[in-house]
Amino acid sequence: MMVEWIGNIAKLSLPTPYAVGDVNVYVVKGDALTLIDAGSRTEESRSSLIRQLAELRLEMNDIEQVLITHHHPDHAGGLDFFTKDINILGHLYNQRWFEMDEDFIELHDQFYKDFSREMGIPDEMLGYINDYRSADRSITNKKLTSFLAEGDDLPGLRGWKIIETPGHAQSHLSFYKESDGIMIGGDHLLAKITPNPLMEPPFKPGEERPKPLLQYNSSLEKCLELPISLVYTGHGEEIRDVPAVIQSGRIRQHERAMRVKKMIEAHPSSGFEICRQLFPKVYQRELGLTLSETVGQLDYLESLGEIAHDSSSSVMIYAINQLQR
Repeated sequence: MMVEWIGNIAKLSLPTPYAVGDVNVYVVKGDALTLIDAGSRTEESRSSLIRQLAELRLEMNDIEQVLITHHHPDHAGGLDFFTKDINILGHLYNQRWFEMDEDFIELHDQFYKDFSREMGIPDEMLGYINDYRSADRSITNKKLTSFLAEGDDLPGLRGWKIIETPGHAQSHLSFYKESDGIMIGGDHLLAKITPNPLMEPPFKPGEERPKPLLQYNSSLEKCLELPISLVYTGHGEEIRDVPAVIQSGRIRQHERAMRVKKMIEAHPSSGFEICRQLFPKVYQRELGLTLSETVGQLDYLESLGEIAHDSSSSVMIYAINQLQR
């Protein structure tokens, strides 16, 4: 299928080496010709990007700035394709994942080690989670040239606003055009699947760990307050009925949380024990992802007052909240 302009936006789908499949990136005409997200850092992705830009009668050097919705390698790795000096804009939190300096590597590794032990992961399996973001150590050799934050106007794209939508990533941004209700939403909203709210280290050492699923739900509330007519997504097809997609995702999330509650009713458990029950076939191969999902459900149940945790020992144990009985 030929790439074409729809108004001032063109959607390009680029291959990735990841299970999620193709990633969507967007060329947007404005005062500056803008690319939103850049795909993964593979030769297949680069060739596809060049070919699809050519269908729009464009070359790589025509792109004046790149906006990044979040730092994950399927969205930001392709920044390395741009050899000239180019403006790269994104959330401040992206920078540490791009630079991967020694301070952040130390924070990153210590956080996952402490978090893993708190969740009850056996010592012999600690490496499985400590390495699950290791591919990100080579996301890109580029650095952000400017930072974007909630409520700012998008440089070079008049009429577009920045909305911080953390959850799937602490760095996640969505871009909203007020005049016609169009949003370019990265992985915040997807038509067929619910994005994984992924655990990441806090921004500063000693801060409380993020609670990505609760953040994600708050970001969904933010979207429900906007008259969004169309979401251009990071994967898959566009979304036209935002409330319906959000409601469907919330139902699935709540149902999974109630499954977790039943597990805890049967036996107070560590996060790792619950993770193994939820994902018996893949927990070891995808420990970081499955534990993020599990802890998200535990955070959600705690926020409802359904469960409580006991942290008096080195391993946190979750049990039914007796005050709710």
